[in-house]
Amino acid sequence: MASHPQHTGPGARHFSGADAEDLALYREKFRRRLPDSLDELHGPAQGVLELPLHLAWSGMTSYDLGNARQRMGLYRTVLHEGLHDDLPRYLNQDLLLQLWPVLRTLVGRTVRTVWEDAFTELASLTRAAA
Repeated sequence: MASHPQHTGPGARHFSGADAEDLALYREKFRRRLPDSLDELHGPAQGVLELPLHLAWSGMTSYDLGNARQRMGLYRTVLHEGLHDDLPRYLNQDLLLQLWPVLRTLVGRTVRTVWEDAFTELASLTRAAA
């Protein structure tokens, strides 16, 4: 009987030394951008936000926080592209906590992991939603 390769889950991958180093550098890029606390996130909770081109370089630049889809898109963009000083300016702690159970499924694994590892509030929301 022919043997069939066993499939392993996504977490069971083995990285070469260079790949593991690249992944560690990628994670560190997002870690360095984090605020010390979610309390620092004092961005607007309503209105229309205009993002600078260094954040919105490939798409929309104007987001209406009253529109659920645009609000989610804004947060996804800022989490991926925002620099350390951008996060408190454009993200709002209350909105981030409200959006996180869905938002975490829309951001990349590295961004999600870095934020949940740094902020127990986000990780606990994830467990509560499960």
